[in-house]
Amino acid sequence: MIQYRTLKNNLPLTIRSAERSDAEQILAFFNEIGGESENIPFGPGEFGINIDEKITFIDQSIASPTQLVLIAEVSDEIAGMLTFNTSKRPRLQHAGEFGISVRRKYWHIGIGSHLLAYLIDWAKQTRTIRKINLRVRVDNDAAISLYEKYGFTKEGMITRDMSIHGEFIDAYLMGLPIDHSAP
Repeated sequence: MIQYRTLKNNLPLTIRSAERSDAEQILAFFNEIGGESENIPFGPGEFGINIDEKITFIDQSIASPTQLVLIAEVSDEIAGMLTFNTSKRPRLQHAGEFGISVRRKYWHIGIGSHLLAYLIDWAKQTRTIRKINLRVRVDNDAAISLYEKYGFTKEGMITRDMSIHGEFIDAYLMGLPIDHSAP
C-alpha cells in the first residue's frame, strides 16, 4: 500500500513497501547514514550486507505477512526507512522489533513519525501482530519522545548495548501492545 503525505516543510512524502529493484539504492542509503548518526548500530562501511542478501531480505518481507520493509521517498530519493521483523516461530510471531533510519538532511520534518504511524496501522491490520518492540539509546531524547508520543513505554534497559569510540552506551527496550478492534 502506497501512502502520500506532506512533511512539516511542505515537501511531499511517499511511503511504500520496498521492492527488489530498490536493493542497490537501499544499500547506498545505509552506507550513507552509517556515517551520519551514532544512533544506529553500524558505522560507515559496517552495514555488512551485499546486494544479493538485501534482495533476499526484501523478497522474504514481501512474502511474509509479519515482516515489513518501508521506504520513505522525497523527490525520488530514499529519505528514510523502517524495517519490522518477527520470529518465524509460532510462539514468538505475534511480536517483532523495528528500526527507523532517516538521512540527516531530512531530520526533524516528520518522516520518522509518518513511518511509525504506518507501521502501527499496518500491525493492527495484520491481526497477527500483538506487540511492537524497539531498542533505543538512552540519550536519544528525540527518538524516545517520538516513541512515547505513539504510546510506547520503557520496559527495560540493556547496559553496554553499543560501544562507540570506546564508550559503552545503554539502550532502553520499549514496547507497544497492539489491540485489534473488532472487524
